[in-house]
Amino acid sequence: MTPDLTQQILELVRLTATNLPPDVEQSLRVAREQEDSGSAARGALDTILLNVEMARDQSTPICQDTGTPIFYVYYPEGWSTRALKTQIRAAVAEATQQSFLRPNAVNTLTGKNTGDNLGDDHYPSIHFEEVDGDTLTIELMLKGGGCENVGAQYRLPDGQLGAGRDLAGVRKVALDAVHKAQGQGCAPGILGIAIGGDRGSSFYGSKETLFRQLDDENPDPQLAALEARITEDANTLDIGPMGFGGKTTVLGTKIQNLHRLPASYFVSISYMCWAFRRRKMVYTAGQVEYK
Repeated sequence: MTPDLTQQILELVRLTATNLPPDVEQSLRVAREQEDSGSAARGALDTILLNVEMARDQSTPICQDTGTPIFYVYYPEGWSTRALKTQIRAAVAEATQQSFLRPNAVNTLTGKNTGDNLGDDHYPSIHFEEVDGDTLTIELMLKGGGCENVGAQYRLPDGQLGAGRDLAGVRKVALDAVHKAQGQGCAPGILGIAIGGDRGSSFYGSKETLFRQLDDENPDPQLAALEARITEDANTLDIGPMGFGGKTTVLGTKIQNLHRLPASYFVSISYMCWAFRRRKMVYTAGQVEYK
């Protein structure tokens, strides 16, 4: 029997929309100290951090674009995904009614906003995976339109960029995506990168990797080194917070490797803005924990 967790999921949405995760806030504070006193970059980070504090204290959205709700649901055997989907959609609609979310679901053909953040089967975006044990885990990301618009997918080799089918080529296209984004993705940002897959699974993987903590380390030494290199190189581009110039353009890079067809070598890059809204709800034996 699948319990009714609508109110608990509503709290997950509220927390995600209004309370920036500690690892992200700490990274922003470190970035602030690295910028020159009196610079536009430091001023932008001062404003960002003040906004973060006010949103948390007043339980209001961190950003006016509350983004696309993207749920990753890991459920125990025997639970009903249909029931969970119904509860998630009800929680999203209630969160919109309570103004934790802005109405964002627009019919592409008619231009009509549904008013409750409920659209077709893909809005909100919900991914299910059955897992062992009796614990339900729901991860939520709210991804704004600005950062989503500057995401990119490359097909290697790319002759124009001189990017081959290797990790050096991955680095080149990642930096090209950051350079093209400039301040439009609301820097400082976070890069979620998937290497391989098909066009669909590659973008799926690039978003999935954004659920990692900013201070973790990739278990693959090659990818760990590449993550650090891309972040370091991106921060030499002088794009800086909100495009004002400065030392911090990217807070972190997260990469995962996917199998691919021999004929294809995709690199998909999901750019996340400084308002890196992602949270987790864990439900076990009637108890809920939010992380």
